[in-house]
This record gives sequence, structure tokens and C-alpha cells, in this order.
Amino acid sequence: MRVLVIDPDPARAALVAEGLAGVHPLEVRRSARFDEREAAEFAPDVVVIAAESPDRDTLESLREASQANPRPVVMFVDRSEPGLAEQAVRAGVAAYVVDGLAPARVRPILDVAMSRFALTQQLRGDLAKVKADLEARKTVERAKGLLMKERGLDEDGAYRLLRKLAMDRGKPIGAVAADLLAFAGVLKGDAS
Repeated sequence: MRVLVIDPDPARAALVAEGLAGVHPLEVRRSARFDEREAAEFAPDVVVIAAESPDRDTLESLREASQANPRPVVMFVDRSEPGLAEQAVRAGVAAYVVDGLAPARVRPILDVAMSRFALTQQLRGDLAKVKADLEARKTVERAKGLLMKERGLDEDGAYRLLRKLAMDRGKPIGAVAADLLAFAGVLKGDAS
């Protein structure tokens, strides 16, 4: 397990490594502040941020890093203020623990955070696929409507024609439908 600990306090950061004693293989690297380039180079399995209280710069750096290179992040803070937990979660933090950095709690919290992160990533992937499938289905429906209008086909005939075009071209039916709609738009003068 590769763990990147972000903490300006070496004594507090050492509690994380102490809590992971017995994990093999284990590589823990400590840094005083979050640096996306350093994090990308180290490629940790989990990032642990320990601080008295999260600051805006850290949360903003995390938000930017999470969009480009998502990874599980656990944040241990000594104190929190209303709204900071929500901001941390929006920045990509998988576990936000207030006043709970004790060596005995580190490993279970990291395990849960990594599992939650994996589940969240899977759900995001599934959601993206569902959205893409829905968009392709809408495109096929619009293309069928165009074929029904322009070629006088019924709905089943329009679908069969789209499916044949897709098989002939070795493309997904959604891509063929999108091409058909784009060409129809050109013929109507929608594109210049």
C-alpha cells in the first residue's frame, strides 16, 4: 500500500504510519502540503490529509486534482466548522474524520474510504454509460423520425434501415443515427 500523508506536523503524520504497522508492503511518504505533481509521481493508493482544520487552498487543490486524477482521500482534522465537511466531500474527500486521528483507527478508516472510493468510481462509470446509452437512444429515435418523414417508412422499417446501415459500416447504430442527423442538418443548411 502506498500512502501519501499531507501534514505539516511530523509527529501527527507519524501516527498514520504507526496505525498502518503490519501492512506489507507499505510505503508512506510525508509532505507538508498537497502538491498534485508530487502526488501523481508517487501514485498513492490513498492520500491522508491531517490538519488542525482544512483550509481553502488545500480543498481547492484537492478539487482540481480529483477532477484530473481521482484517488481516495481521507482527511483527519482536529476541529471543523459548519460546511467544511461538505466542501471537503465535494473536493473529493472519501472520509472526513473530526478529532479521530488515533493509530488504532487509521487502518479501518482507510479501508472503508478506499472501498467507498472504488464504489463511487464504479457508480460514476455506470452513470456515464447510462447517460451515453440514453443519448444514443434519443439520437436513434430522432433519426427514425427523420427516415419516417423523408422516406415514408414506418417505425419498424426506419429502425431496420438504421440497423442495416450500422452493420454495413461496422459502426454502432447510435453513431450512424448521429451521422444521418448531421447530414440532414447540412442539407437543410444548419451548418455553414
